Amino acid sequence: MCELNVFLLRGDERERIMDSVARIFVEGNSIQLTGILGDQMTVEGSIREVNFSRGEALILAN
Repeated sequence: MCELNVFLLRGDERERIMDSVARIFVEGNSIQLTGILGDQMTVEGSIREVNFSRGEALILAN
């Protein structure tokens, strides 16, 4: 299985907000992250990059 670590980008800051994300659902500016154990988090922003070889997703904060 391919899980991703998700980072929130605010200017020059890069904050790790969730590990082992199995699902990313986007609706407008809202991004819902779901982990492999069912934990969920919703953030406002836009996806900048998803890199499976590094196992990470980058979200630009609003």
